[in-house]
Amino acid sequence: FARQAPGSGVQPHSDGRNFILTSHLGVKIPEGCWIKVGNEKRTWEVGKLTTLDTSFSHSTGNESNEDRHVLIIDFWHPELSDAEKAALSFVYDLRNKFESGLIPFRKPKSVAANEEPTGLGGWWKSITGGE
Repeated sequence: FARQAPGSGVQPHSDGRNFILTSHLGVKIPEGCWIKVGNEKRTWEVGKLTTLDTSFSHSTGNESNEDRHVLIIDFWHPELSDAEKAALSFVYDLRNKFESGLIPFRKPKSVAANEEPTGLGGWWKSITGGE
């Protein structure tokens, strides 16, 4: 769900993902709320879907005195093949696991080689001056 506070807006932006389409289901839409995609400006309707390609520049505004609520639903672009969906699913799943800390980060050997060793090895090197 996405809530937009009264008097606020989202500046024009693109997420560059033309392989996913996005639908907004109007839940609570006060008068004065709008969404603009490219040069087309519309409002949401309660209980109806508004579908957009967020790779195009888009922005929103809430010029009312109430919160605006929509349910956001992302789905594959219908022209994608099963192989494209599988590849994109793999990449995004891996990225989400990495960002969640489920995949440990290992520094590249070139970076690690230039750092001072830590732990027992670092202590031994500090007292012996050894390599």
